[in-house]
Amino acid sequence: MRALLCALLVLCLTAPTPAPARTSAAAASRSKDKPFPAEVQRALNALVRAELAKGPHAGLSVGVIHGDMRWVQGYGLRDIAHKLPATPRTTYRMASITKSFTAVAVMQLVQEGKLELDADLRSWVPEYPEKQWTFTIRQLLGHLGGVPHYDGPESAENTQHLDTAGALALFADKPLAAEPGTKFVYTTWGYNLLGAAVEKASGRGYGRYLKAQVFGPAGMRHAALDDPRTRNKQHAVGYRQYRGQLVPSHFLDVSSRFAGGGTRASVEDLLAFGQAILQHKLVPAETARMMQAPMSTREGQLTDYGMGFATYPLRGHYMVAHAGGQPETTSLLVMLPAEDVVIAIASNLEGEAKRQRRISTRILETLLEDGLVRRDAHMVDPVDAVVHEGLARLFTYGLSYHLWATRGPGALPELGDLPEAFTRMSALLDRATIAQDPQAALLRVRAAHQPREGSLLIRVGAHMAQTLEKTLGPEKLREYPIRGPLAFFTDYLAACEQVPCPAALRFSESLQKDARHFDEVWQRSQVSELRRVRLDEVKDPEALWPALEMATANTSLHPDYVDEMLRIAGLLGKRGRKEEQLRWLERTVALHPQSAPAREALAKVQVPGTQEQPAEVPAATAPRRATDGSSPVPDDAGLLPVSRPPAQQPQERAAEQGG
Repeated sequence: MRALLCALLVLCLTAPTPAPARTSAAAASRSKDKPFPAEVQRALNALVRAELAKGPHAGLSVGVIHGDMRWVQGYGLRDIAHKLPATPRTTYRMASITKSFTAVAVMQLVQEGKLELDADLRSWVPEYPEKQWTFTIRQLLGHLGGVPHYDGPESAENTQHLDTAGALALFADKPLAAEPGTKFVYTTWGYNLLGAAVEKASGRGYGRYLKAQVFGPAGMRHAALDDPRTRNKQHAVGYRQYRGQLVPSHFLDVSSRFAGGGTRASVEDLLAFGQAILQHKLVPAETARMMQAPMSTREGQLTDYGMGFATYPLRGHYMVAHAGGQPETTSLLVMLPAEDVVIAIASNLEGEAKRQRRISTRILETLLEDGLVRRDAHMVDPVDAVVHEGLARLFTYGLSYHLWATRGPGALPELGDLPEAFTRMSALLDRATIAQDPQAALLRVRAAHQPREGSLLIRVGAHMAQTLEKTLGPEKLREYPIRGPLAFFTDYLAACEQVPCPAALRFSESLQKDARHFDEVWQRSQVSELRRVRLDEVKDPEALWPALEMATANTSLHPDYVDEMLRIAGLLGKRGRKEEQLRWLERTVALHPQSAPAREALAKVQVPGTQEQPAEVPAATAPRRATDGSSPVPDDAGLLPVSRPPAQQPQERAAEQGG
């Protein structure tokens, strides 16, 4: 039986979908899309297949739009028992991506004057009991209303079909988890309140409103509320992993989380939704700007979540995204407004967030970064680490916000006193000051983009990007996500010689020296064979180890290979090659002595008995998976860029939560 299951799992079948008649404006625009060049399609197909080959999978559908080019493909099986392949037409539970649909519906009604962003939510949902504080629709859209999330399996494992009143009754008597406006509290229940407000303001049921005002205009032909009673053979059967095997998902009726996680759609539908957002077909540009701008707490701390979307910088790209996870599914939607890119991924296997993030990252590298693998920097010296992170954050916040404001619907904060801002930035990255307390200095750097700190990183970095564009031309900006933060900084210094910039806008001499030194060392530490492939993706990583060891020897700065090396070690462990596994873990620690994950992985293998697995049990006796709607958040949660810190960020938590 296991052999048969494994054989089914490795199938990567693709079935084309006939193009039905398109009647909506959004669908009509889709018919004008053209395929990517053949070599790009091969690269996209290869990267997905390579990722799926690394572990068990059921069905997966992937879609990409870049400008007027489109690629959509299905892999694996949407129904293992009946050997039905996943296709672009396959529908999956959307889980928390539903929140993005709900946010669009709310903002449409705000535009029509039927809802008010800053009025008490109970004005539209009076049946929700009065709490110790009032909260607004605006706060609910940004998870700042204090409404709690699922607080245990009892409140999340609903198996009954509920109407709106029944869904609200599940949490109506629960107290608020925080004072509104003071804390980011991710909440599906809060979005259920927004769904109830949509019904009251529009006079229509939530599902009917979405179909008429969101799904229809966007050309989402197969999107609807998820109802097990109306499923057909195109709907994916859900699975979860248990002790190395795939077993059916536990039953959950998602009507209880209707506006926060209760929809189904295909990847083609998700692409249509993303394209409609970028083309302002559902809400105008001014509203899109509000939805894509990160909100902040009362104390001036960004949540990296706007209205229905996580919003954050990634290697100089401005990302607008949402993910979802719940029984039967894992889903991901990523949009880059400045580059006109939409990525949609959905699977009928639970707990696939890591794999989907890796796939989306590789797609971005393929489309926008010349296929180069972007890696974090590993710094030996703690002072160097703080200085480098400051340079990296200047790059990612500055370039991403500049592009979002000039190529997308975004807006920059007021630049204010730029000479004073540059002086503050140089002081923040002063080596002598950092050396007094590197950890405190690192925290200051990581907070420098916050409104309470005057949005320092955004203002300074955006001015740098503007200077580079004026001096070197718009096309030059496309290079920096490929070349990285050090090239961004050193090119700015060169541009300042050409313009020239006032002395006050050139940073301190010591910071200039640090940047040039880092750039030189970084270039020397590269391994040419690993520029476009990850170490765990090559056929024989052992053959590349001498070159990798030589390139990184005696350097204060080199690419971070921890994740890639740990994956190699993990695969060797699964194959029973314990000595080789131990050798790769020892290499990982030697190359990255500051890495806690590397040290922990090595210690775990060195302790006898920690690798033993419990005996298999029949699927019927497998314990129930917690269905509290949220996925566990790993250390590398979210779409982490080379220029972001390893510390967990709010939007990464938001992007991981289930619906």
